[in-house]
Amino acid sequence: MTLVEILYPSCALFLDFDGTMVDIAPQPNAVEVPRHLIGLLHELKDCLQGAVAVISGRPIAQLDAFLQPLQLAVAGVHGAERRDARGELHLLNTHPLNQVEAAARSLSFAHAGLLVENKRGSIALHYRQRPDLEELCLATMQAAVDTSPGLALMRGKMVVEAKPGGASKGRAIEDFLQEAPFAGRTPVFIGDDVTDEVGFSTVQGLGGIGVKVGEGPSVAWRRIADPATLRRELEAAVAARPTRNQ
Repeated sequence: MTLVEILYPSCALFLDFDGTMVDIAPQPNAVEVPRHLIGLLHELKDCLQGAVAVISGRPIAQLDAFLQPLQLAVAGVHGAERRDARGELHLLNTHPLNQVEAAARSLSFAHAGLLVENKRGSIALHYRQRPDLEELCLATMQAAVDTSPGLALMRGKMVVEAKPGGASKGRAIEDFLQEAPFAGRTPVFIGDDVTDEVGFSTVQGLGGIGVKVGEGPSVAWRRIADPATLRRELEAAVAARPTRNQ
């Protein structure tokens, strides 16, 4: 089953960013957005009557910068911040990150190649340049989270992150589905990482479809090889739109 068959006009489309729409880069700020992606997202938004949202671990401000001048509905920091289709911002309560940040920065000072990213309500420790330090990064961050009430630890691709315990991509999708233009539509969520699994489970529990980009175990019912293949399938879905029945 391709996205041409999945993305009917009655769908609501939710898309992760890194590793899904764009290739993962060695550093978060080094991501390259394909020139045609922004136009493609604009066309998808038109095809789905506005029901397209980005669901990412990145802050909203970063996503806007990458996708400018397009502004979509978006959930950032795994749902800790969310901008609805009307442009209204919704923020979850955050919790003190002092101990986690201190632990992450201490580790990064001691070991070259680690990157600490401070987001709103979240601290991410990236070890893409030092995969040999994976277990040390995980243990250090877990110990700091264990003594920081309200936080939860989440693993991703070469990153470990402390975030608000109530934030998740699944919850963000559920919130969007309570609002126009997403309400009443069949949700489709496309992502690539372990952090997206809760989103896959959420949409499939609501009668929708999860689509996993790349390799690795997943609960998603559909799989696409890589971001380039995803972009081609999205282009095909847009091109086929005039011939499909609602």
